[in-house]
Amino acid sequence: MPKLVTERLLLRDFAWSDQDAVHAFASDPVVTQFMDWGPNDVHDTRAFVAMAVAQSSQRQRTEYEFATVLPDAGPDGSGLVIGSVSVRIINQQHQAGELGYILHPAYWSRGYATEAARALLDFGFGPLGLHRITATCRPENLGSARVLEKAGMTLEGRLRDHRLIHGEWQDSLLYAVIDRPA
Repeated sequence: MPKLVTERLLLRDFAWSDQDAVHAFASDPVVTQFMDWGPNDVHDTRAFVAMAVAQSSQRQRTEYEFATVLPDAGPDGSGLVIGSVSVRIINQQHQAGELGYILHPAYWSRGYATEAARALLDFGFGPLGLHRITATCRPENLGSARVLEKAGMTLEGRLRDHRLIHGEWQDSLLYAVIDRPA
């Protein structure tokens, strides 16, 4: 059960008690407009949290879904879940991984997504032993593209008709970073 700590964030495994916070951003059509899922209803959110909680107990994990938490915020000061970030191993043999993230819109444009992405890249290249990590975003999602660039990823190209999103084929921009020995 890894926990990643950054200057302002705690990235930790999800707990059942995170359902309401997850639903606050996962049910928002503005937040999910570029995703191939959502907006969530209560059952979708419950299924996601169930999957993330079950995943966290696996011994041989290939997917890491982390709650993005402001550690000292929230009504009781125990932390406020503001999003979800993930890194998954997509090919063990080639040491390849994929990064993803989503945040509640009240926390956009504050550097949290970039901070979380950098922490996941460090985790991917460190403990997970990955060599290459990719991420995709829709071409019109300028905020997400900025996050990936600020996290140190390089635009490698455009994937045509890459994802079926809300019933329409959409292109994606492909970003990647390669771990280079120091």
